Amino acid sequence: MGDTQQVDERRVNRLTKQISAFARAHGGAEAQVAYLGQRGARIVLVGEDGGWGDLVAPSYATAEKAVERSGLTVHEAFDGEFAAKVKTGPYEWKRMAGIQIGG
Repeated sequence: MGDTQQVDERRVNRLTKQISAFARAHGGAEAQVAYLGQRGARIVLVGEDGGWGDLVAPSYATAEKAVERSGLTVHEAFDGEFAAKVKTGPYEWKRMAGIQIGG
């Protein structure tokens, strides 16, 4: 899939800087790239300290290249040990509860 998509090098460089900054701020990080269809791809980042975040790239190829350049370990799926590294706080729990009760 990645070979047929056009890659914007400026966007790759920008994403690589953002990913690297996240990794530095969280004592290292790991990633997972998820295809979002025409919207592009989502890069999910999980720091060694349990902090997490995500970025959206305009294409899967762009996301893949940015993560590769950042040197992070990339997971095929967001499950198992990788997902267990995420630490959630009161904000996330409140948001999840609000979604359940229609908030």
